[in-house]
Amino acid sequence: MLNYLIVFLISMVPIIELRGAIPVAIGMGLDPVISYIVCIVGNMLPVPIIFFFARKVLIWGKDKKYIGKFFTFCIEKGEKGGKKLKQKAGRGLFIALMLFVGIPIPGTGAWTGTLAASFLDMDFKKSVLAVMLGVLIAGVIMGLASMGLFGGISALFAPKS
Repeated sequence: MLNYLIVFLISMVPIIELRGAIPVAIGMGLDPVISYIVCIVGNMLPVPIIFFFARKVLIWGKDKKYIGKFFTFCIEKGEKGGKKLKQKAGRGLFIALMLFVGIPIPGTGAWTGTLAASFLDMDFKKSVLAVMLGVLIAGVIMGLASMGLFGGISALFAPKS
């Protein structure tokens, strides 16, 4: 039970999120299905808080002495992510947000996606749904990668020596 709590907490950490939590869970030998569910819940739990409050807190703190540089960095990241999504997506912003969150590379998780949606003034329900679908996709990809599926597939096509 403690290991599931650890994985749950890891999945809530910005940047690491479930992209780090799922490999940890698999490495601990935890049940993959239960771990997947725990990581998704942990990754999604901060989303409403980020959507409604992060932008306000970041704007408030951007000119503060000790936190200003970091808060400004976060604002710029959110604005940049939002503009990039909007430019590429046009009317398909929902799909773009889902794919942005769903492709498991650093800096494209639920935290950044939600912050970008907030900066774009997207509808809350649509944003949460897009982020949730993205998190589900990223979780499947990370689960398969952590269990060695991609390594097994690439071994089938590797040149024989």
